[in-house]
Amino acid sequence: MQNIITREIQYTAHDGKTLIGFFAAPEMTQALPGLILGPEWWGLDDYMINRAKQFAAQGYACLAIDMYGNQASTESATEASAYMNEVFEKPNTLIDRAQAALATLAAQPEVDPKKLAAIGFCFGGKVALELARIGAPLEVIASFHGTLKTENPAQAGLIKGDVLVCHGIDDSMIPAEDVDTIEQELKGADVDYQILRLEGAKHGFTNPKSDERHVKTGVDLAYNAIAEQQSLDVLMQLLKKRFDSE
Repeated sequence: MQNIITREIQYTAHDGKTLIGFFAAPEMTQALPGLILGPEWWGLDDYMINRAKQFAAQGYACLAIDMYGNQASTESATEASAYMNEVFEKPNTLIDRAQAALATLAAQPEVDPKKLAAIGFCFGGKVALELARIGAPLEVIASFHGTLKTENPAQAGLIKGDVLVCHGIDDSMIPAEDVDTIEQELKGADVDYQILRLEGAKHGFTNPKSDERHVKTGVDLAYNAIAEQQSLDVLMQLLKKRFDSE
C-alpha cells in the first residue's frame, strides 16, 4: 500500500488572516496534480481531513483549506453560519483566502503547478466556483451540494477547466432554480460542464455525519451513499481525463 505523507501548512491571506491547511499526498518522486478541497460551512474538520487522505490515496496532492483561520471548525449550525457570514462580510475575503490556499498548494514540492483543481463541498463548493469565475488556473472545478448563487457570473473565456456541479434533487437549501441559473451561466460562458441532478439526495449527501447533524441541529441534511459514489465516480473520471492526457 502506498505511503501517504501528511502535514499542516500555515499560510497567510491578503487580509492578514492566519490560515492552517491540511496537506496529504502519496509518497512519490514525480510532481503530482494538486487539488484544493473547500470545506463545508462546518470548517476544516475530520471529514475534510479524511477526504484529503482519500484523494491522496488516488494519486493526488491535496490541501484541505482553512477558510476561517486557525483551522476553526464547529458542530454548531449557529457558529458555522457566523463563521461563514464573516467571510461574506467583505467582498474580497473569500477570493483572497481561496487564492492564498491555491498558491500555497502550487508551491508545494509534491505538486505540479500546471495541474491544479478545486473541489468543494457545501460552502466549499462556492469557494471552488468563485475561483473558477475569476479565471484561476484550474483544470477541474467541482461542487458537491454547493452554494451556486454568485454576484460575479462567469465571463466567456475565463474558465478554462471542466466544471462539475453535483446537486441533490431533494436539497432544500439550494433551490432548483439556482441549478438552472448556473447551467445558463456556464453555457453562456462557453464552459465545458456537467451537472448531476441526483435523485433522493439532500444537502450534505457526501458526508456520513449529515444524519447525525440533522438530528442535533435540525438542519435539513442527509447522507446518501449512492449519490456520493455516483458523483465521486464522475469526478474521478474527469480528473483522470484532464490530468492523464497532459
